[in-house]
Amino acid sequence: MPNAHPHIDLQAVAKEVVRQRGFEPDFPPEVQQQLTNLRAHPPQIAAGKNVGDLRNLFWSSIDNDTSRDLDQIEVAERQPNGDVKVLIGIADVDAFVPKHTPIDQHAARETTTVYAGVRNFPMLPEELSAGKTSLLENQDCLSVVVEFVVDAGGHVTSSNVYRALVRNHFQLQYNSVGAWLEGAAAAPAKVAASTDLQSQLHLQDEVAQKLKSQRFENGALTLQTDELRPLILNDQVVDKNHATELIEDFMIAANGVVARMLEKVSSLRRIVKQPERWDRIVQLAATYGEKLSQDPDSKSLNDFLLKRKAADPDHFADLSLGVIKLIGPGEYVLERPGDSSSGHFGLAVQDYTHSTAPNRRFPDIVTQRLIKAMLAGQPHPYSDAELTAIAANCTQKEDAARKVEREMSKRLAAVAMQNRIGATFDAIVTGVTGHGTFVRALQPRVEGLLAQGAQGLDVGDKLKVKLIRTDVQHGFIDFVRA
Repeated sequence: MPNAHPHIDLQAVAKEVVRQRGFEPDFPPEVQQQLTNLRAHPPQIAAGKNVGDLRNLFWSSIDNDTSRDLDQIEVAERQPNGDVKVLIGIADVDAFVPKHTPIDQHAARETTTVYAGVRNFPMLPEELSAGKTSLLENQDCLSVVVEFVVDAGGHVTSSNVYRALVRNHFQLQYNSVGAWLEGAAAAPAKVAASTDLQSQLHLQDEVAQKLKSQRFENGALTLQTDELRPLILNDQVVDKNHATELIEDFMIAANGVVARMLEKVSSLRRIVKQPERWDRIVQLAATYGEKLSQDPDSKSLNDFLLKRKAADPDHFADLSLGVIKLIGPGEYVLERPGDSSSGHFGLAVQDYTHSTAPNRRFPDIVTQRLIKAMLAGQPHPYSDAELTAIAANCTQKEDAARKVEREMSKRLAAVAMQNRIGATFDAIVTGVTGHGTFVRALQPRVEGLLAQGAQGLDVGDKLKVKLIRTDVQHGFIDFVRA
């Protein structure tokens, strides 16, 4: 009997989708020449006049199980008054990739590592991002250190930024550390073997939870999505846990420190504006008997979200997704000295930039250069016009990268659903655009086009749908109203 579903090379499809979205998945020959030169003449990895030596501190990293592109390491120290000093060591990518070199020019065009489900397309050559500029275990590395002190209430009371030589002593993983921190599993081997590391991780978890609580008091949003995740090549899906939250809250705090440090110079900011469709969010809350203010207010929105999470945890991810769509994506902007920041609505922070993932995001490399120039008393490395153009390109490419991930997720979902034609599903409306109305089945969580019966529907509405078509080649999944 012939195969009803012809084989499709999803790796080749991913490469073509990446190209269609404006990325260049292959590095130009000039990049290889620069790598050859770097091997022959590597930057000096040593402490010096402007680079401290912090290799003796109890640094560790927490990342995905197989990640090699490690951007940051962490360590915390209890102070005599009970406050906690946190140090974040960020990989010094700029030391290996100077401005205007071929690798920098390629990274400036791409702006981000693209995660296409069946494979990743790195912004930097993996010889760097997974090697020389990665904070891998037991290697001496150049870094930019962001230091801040957190009091008992979760407030950042002081901060500093400087360059230092560091050494990652323990390369750890989200799933195993998170399960241990939450008491759901035994300690992973490296943690079990060191009581000092156990104490260190508990201290980091303690201060991270305080930082998170303080953000939520200010109106940070409690959001959860359980969308169908693509298969990750040589990687694995990671559920949110205490370890992922630890890193997330440390990075948010570090990015705030860097943003405030750069207030006196032109810099890039990462913002999420107040929702343009706040009226629809108000309507959504009203359907649950909750009244939100007529003006966008993240604190009242989060109070509503927390109530719904407690009342109906099984469907909270669906409500979250609707709210995320209505808030809209973030963007990069130029901020000059004296400009008032739009802030980050979802995180409830006013000062925010991206600085902690220079192996994966170009804005972080730009910000790193601004930091290093300021520390060295050197001229600003970018004009306002350059930063404006970089911000626009990074925003556009980030949107394109999301579309790549979504398109590949749909192809993988189409593979999973191709034997369920005719089945009916409970669903929720996730988008209403000029291209049509999109819905997501609740079980399994698969999104597709509502080909018939979309009249009068809006984001967040619930309905029953029937699957009528899948197309793996194009990533199409079509439903009709049941």
